[in-house]
Amino acid sequence: MPTDNPNNQLSEFKKVERLMGNSFEITVVGDDETWAQDKINIAIAEIKRIEKLLTTYHESSQTNQINAHAGISAVKVDKEVFDLIQRSLKISAITDGAFDISYGSIDKRLWNFDKTMKALPDEFTARSMVKLINYRNVILNPENYSVLLKEKGMRIGFGGIGKGYAAEMVKALLKKEGVKSGIVNASGDLTTWGVQANNKPWTIGIAHPDNANLPFSYMNITDMAIATSGNYEKYVTIDGKKYSHTINPKTGLPVTGIKSVTVISPNAEIADAMATPVTIMGIKSGLNLINQIHHLGCIIIDDNNKIYSSKNINLA
Repeated sequence: MPTDNPNNQLSEFKKVERLMGNSFEITVVGDDETWAQDKINIAIAEIKRIEKLLTTYHESSQTNQINAHAGISAVKVDKEVFDLIQRSLKISAITDGAFDISYGSIDKRLWNFDKTMKALPDEFTARSMVKLINYRNVILNPENYSVLLKEKGMRIGFGGIGKGYAAEMVKALLKKEGVKSGIVNASGDLTTWGVQANNKPWTIGIAHPDNANLPFSYMNITDMAIATSGNYEKYVTIDGKKYSHTINPKTGLPVTGIKSVTVISPNAEIADAMATPVTIMGIKSGLNLINQIHHLGCIIIDDNNKIYSSKNINLA
């Protein structure tokens, strides 16, 4: 690590950039600002590269090519995209479809979580809207890295795993670049490695959904990742009841009863991908699943502010 710092005093260098539709904050620990900013720029370039592959906002992206050929033909993709889809389908199987990248086929009218939404769709309409959501109809051919969506109108999207994947890729790249400590924070979904500039572990406050400025617990998360899914960020209130923007892919209706789910994992991609399905599965089933998976932890806050946690979590 080059330095013009005679005392080799470590500092934390940060940069915030809007990427993948989210605010990414990248923190690098080092003793030279020029060196640190160079590493941060490498990280930003990597996120932009991933965004080009996964976005549904550019027709040329591999994701959009897959969607455009739904029900018609398989599309060859980069091994990286193929592998991410393959891992996504494994998570779908583990969560019994509560996590499903084919959620992109849902009718956008169902996702209209703004002030104009005055009523939920009836159950029949909601179910008809989600009939194309089925991860089993994403057909992979490992021989030529091709992806076929079986039904016309099917669409995949990486909103439930893309941020975590990007964070994990950036962490691996920066470690390879010689960055011994840092954080990649994608709008609250974050991964850490090493220690702070003062040699203490990275610590995060677990935010309370009713007041993000007042954490109810603190946790050391060095060499760990954390992701939170909550209805306090985006929701609609109908007849006095709050509905999360998280949709159950089986019913097409919003999830109720849970304010937030926080998942802790050594891997940011896993943490990101597991937070939403735990919300959909509910407290009992969600915690039961997390308790069966090694190295995963979970904290759930219900609508009555009751806090539940998996077996391996000790809240301070």
